[in-house]
Amino acid sequence: MEFRMLGPLEAWHDGAPVQLGDQQQRFVLVVLLLNANKPVSTARLTEIVWTGRETKPTLVRGYVKRLRDVGVGIETTPTGYLLRIGEDQLDAVRFERLRADAGRTDDVRRKIELLREAVGLWRGRFLEDIDIDRVGGPEVAFPEESLPDAVGDLAELELDAGDHRSARDRLRPLVRSDPAGQKHAELLMRALLAGGDRVGALRVFHGTRDALAELRMEPGPVLRNLAARAEHGEPPSSLPSRPGGFTGRAEELAAIEAAAASGAIWISGAPGVGKTGLAVEAAHRLRDRFPDGQLMVRLNGFTPGVEQTSVGDALTELLVELGVPAEQIPATVGRKVTLYQTTLWGTRTLVVLDNAASPAQIRPLLPEADGCLAVVTSRRMGDTGEPVRLSPLPPEEAAELFQALTDPPRVRGRTAEVALIVKRCGFLPMPIRVAAALFRRHTRWPLEHLLHLLEENGPWGADDADGTAAVRVSYQQLGEPQRAMFRLLGSLPGPDVDVVGGAALAGCDVAEARLLLDDLHEVSLLEEAAPERYQMLDPLKEFAGADPAPRQALVRLLDFYLVTLAAAVGAAYPFDRAQLPALEHASPVSPAFAGADAGLRWIVAERDNLVAAIHYAARHDLPGHTWRLAVLLWRYFNTTNQFEDWIGTLELAWKIVSADAGNDYGQAHVLLRLATAHDRRGQLTEALELAAKALPKWRRLGDPRGEAATLCALAIPTMELGKHEQAIAHLEAALAKYEQSEDRRGEAHALSMLGYLNELHGNLQVALDQHSAAARMLGEIGHTQGVAHALNNLGSVQERLGLLAEALTSYTDAHGHAAEVGDRCVEAYALNNIGNVHRQRGKFPEAVRYHDKAREVAANVPDADLRTQLYLDRGATALARGVPREALTACEAALDLADGNGNRAYQARAHRGVAETLHAMGEHENAVAHWVAAENEFTALDFPEALEVRAERAAFDCACGSGRP
Repeated sequence: MEFRMLGPLEAWHDGAPVQLGDQQQRFVLVVLLLNANKPVSTARLTEIVWTGRETKPTLVRGYVKRLRDVGVGIETTPTGYLLRIGEDQLDAVRFERLRADAGRTDDVRRKIELLREAVGLWRGRFLEDIDIDRVGGPEVAFPEESLPDAVGDLAELELDAGDHRSARDRLRPLVRSDPAGQKHAELLMRALLAGGDRVGALRVFHGTRDALAELRMEPGPVLRNLAARAEHGEPPSSLPSRPGGFTGRAEELAAIEAAAASGAIWISGAPGVGKTGLAVEAAHRLRDRFPDGQLMVRLNGFTPGVEQTSVGDALTELLVELGVPAEQIPATVGRKVTLYQTTLWGTRTLVVLDNAASPAQIRPLLPEADGCLAVVTSRRMGDTGEPVRLSPLPPEEAAELFQALTDPPRVRGRTAEVALIVKRCGFLPMPIRVAAALFRRHTRWPLEHLLHLLEENGPWGADDADGTAAVRVSYQQLGEPQRAMFRLLGSLPGPDVDVVGGAALAGCDVAEARLLLDDLHEVSLLEEAAPERYQMLDPLKEFAGADPAPRQALVRLLDFYLVTLAAAVGAAYPFDRAQLPALEHASPVSPAFAGADAGLRWIVAERDNLVAAIHYAARHDLPGHTWRLAVLLWRYFNTTNQFEDWIGTLELAWKIVSADAGNDYGQAHVLLRLATAHDRRGQLTEALELAAKALPKWRRLGDPRGEAATLCALAIPTMELGKHEQAIAHLEAALAKYEQSEDRRGEAHALSMLGYLNELHGNLQVALDQHSAAARMLGEIGHTQGVAHALNNLGSVQERLGLLAEALTSYTDAHGHAAEVGDRCVEAYALNNIGNVHRQRGKFPEAVRYHDKAREVAANVPDADLRTQLYLDRGATALARGVPREALTACEAALDLADGNGNRAYQARAHRGVAETLHAMGEHENAVAHWVAAENEFTALDFPEALEVRAERAAFDCACGSGRP
């Protein structure tokens, strides 16, 4: 038998919890556990458990017998009772042994493993449901005092190993509970600074400084140094390197520096005039004035063949650069803007918004905080900020730039020739750089030869204004393979390409593509955006794209994206493999992925290219690529809460695939994912309609797994709209189909949903069995995220059955699993549910703390049901604490959300919460309508809460009772 004391008291046997009886019986067991492997006399047990009361020895014997009856191995000795246990039977002993083992090994990785296992044993406070002052005594040492040290030791090791996120997450609750603890505050500040969160680090410092001040103490030197580093250390920066050989533009730079306090500067000018180079140079020169960060986002306003960067995508990129974890970035543009402006508040940050299409595109991206600056570049004049209009370089500055980019001995004394060369380049920085790179590469060319080539390959227009001659000459000097690659890149649908994508586009192997791309980079026809990833300046892309790439080359690239995305999704989300669409495409250069992390990294790196590929395929009559890419991307968008892209790409796919009347296969896949997206957004009617369209298509295809998934997609909004019998029928049909398909993940999902419905209708034992079976099945197949969902549901039933200790264990385990896979939605549910258990136990401060943590975790999760549930439970806790005004605000917010999405169960519960709160406030007349609405809705849904509301109202002698329908 296994005993657990690091949290509520529990005993487990063969994987199942053991019922330990009433409080007195649990006290007896705790005394024996605290004195494990030592005899405890009857007199001592009596003295501790029944302090100050006369008790017969037979009472002790009775409780010992009951404990033996449930499997606790208590021995009788001449001097009392002895509970003999091994070191792996008691979590408190295991905790100390694991810490000791960690201290004895020199292997850092092993130390971390051991300490993580030790810290992971804690489920709450030591014996949190037992009065330990009563059953312990001065001679008993409680391991709770060792937990902060263990957490600190582990966090320090994780920091040294580079895992600052894990250290940050485990230190935060520790510092929150004891802000005056300098050691843990220091570690947390280190973790936050390692993640680029200097503002968060300063918040920790200020909190600890204030807590120490109350103790009449000052922060130590380490804390003060960390605070100084947070204020003045390396800021986040995504600026590219300064343009090599930057010359001239003195007046423009002076104007930018003078206008830096205005909040925004708009640089405009013709293609190739050097707008981006000037912005980057100015940003580097202004770094000291904006010490909290210098960021850059490319908006692709005039990039050929590439969709403009949406405001939502630009905000996501900026928030990530500012240190906001990707999983915490909201789904909607409005909330992204709020988070972005909040994150910038109080900082001095510079943001370069490059290649803007229009003022409308950049307005939400302009920092509102005083002390921040936006530098915008665009071909068009703007109506925002101080204007800086670029013209071609003055002849002398153009010549200076060319000379700076070439070998000085080769151009010394050749002022006239250089002047003619830069004139042929239109005095524009971009073609000057191309010409200089070409001249630098051909070390035996005299200047006259370069000038002759430029004159021979003159501009397309009537004069030299566009500088195209330099690009054309450089292009003509390339070998045919390099020329072919250059032309292909002019039709690239995305913003950049890596060497493997380049190989797919050119139809060559990766090694050859790497050489070709490097050759183009050497002569300044490509820029290296990241290691082995290249992009083309807009004017060069326009030049290259004048000769459109053959269709088969772009199809090769799309085949590469499609095949590789399928492999990446299969690695990153292995339980989705069975429901991925079949592929009829191949790509010889598509890489394999060793694990989930590798697959996810590829998806993140190629995300913009994949979205661009979907749009390209839709425009160029490639329906199979369009809908398959959109369907394959849905799980990533779902997990990262990118609903705009999720719905946008799938709606585009639906527009394309719906035109093919006979394509049930593609239509079924798209409709199923669209239905799920609309349900997550709380758009229940739309979700229902989409799933209903998909179902007959799966049936005609004879695909039981697709049919089962669609039946579940039908059941969820059906249930939320209050049609529970119909929802149960859908789920039972889905369960049968999943069993037919031998899909255990699907079986568990359907079982868990049936358990949820049975709980709603008061069939608690049935629900308990179904959730237990679902959690067990998901655990057996290793579906961590599914286990988290099932345990949350299981805990809810246990809570309603009064099994609070068991519920707390389920919720705590659910939280651990959800945090492990980064499911913020389930993590928030679990934290909120833990708060509910504390409320039922009368521990209101703990309840509020967990509700607040749930709200913090859920802040950027756009799940309508989650938000409604959090409001309802915060309202219930506020009412129990005697704060009715706060309760009313929360319940009314829940009602507003439920009314908005049509979820009838939540409408009924919200009406009841409002009614109970108004009754507690003495506003009985106002409460009547809500009592009536709650009772009627519960009755219509056939929920047991209808009887509870009737009984509750029957006991009232106020208008709340007399106003019964």
